[in-house]
Amino acid sequence: MSSALLQLGYVSRAHGLDGEVGIRPFDSASETLYDVERIHLKLRDGSERTVELDSIRDATKDFLVGIVGVNRRAQAEPLVGATVSVYREDVAPPAEGEYFLGDLMGLSAVDEQGNALGKVVEIWDSGPVPNLVVRGEGGELVVPFADEFVPTVELDKGRLVIRPPEYLE
Repeated sequence: MSSALLQLGYVSRAHGLDGEVGIRPFDSASETLYDVERIHLKLRDGSERTVELDSIRDATKDFLVGIVGVNRRAQAEPLVGATVSVYREDVAPPAEGEYFLGDLMGLSAVDEQGNALGKVVEIWDSGPVPNLVVRGEGGELVVPFADEFVPTVELDKGRLVIRPPEYLE
């Protein structure tokens, strides 16, 4: 992988008065945040920073995270909307045939004939499998990340082959 960072999700909200933030990962089953001591934030204004984690606990739709040095809600609120990444060196690599969802962000999507469909711009965790949101000139497609709909992932080529649900009979 060329990037030292792996996008994990985003800061969804400020929580409480003591500066905790909600972090919503692409994969709600992910326990990666429990395995790392630091995260990288890219704020909406484009600034970036690495922060140390102070605490983490499960919540209904996200994880509630304490960040070292963020002790008040007023300090947490500017972090809402930030992209959350982890350092690859801090996490174990995926098993053969498995992928970090963050690696799918930005990949070009083509159909089985090689026709460009767009790029993966979002990942929704809204069911038993994540959904890839692909935007292109033809509009937007939401494709379940399952072998039936995404038969090929070629990270080295920066693309994936998708079989959109509307293509299936």
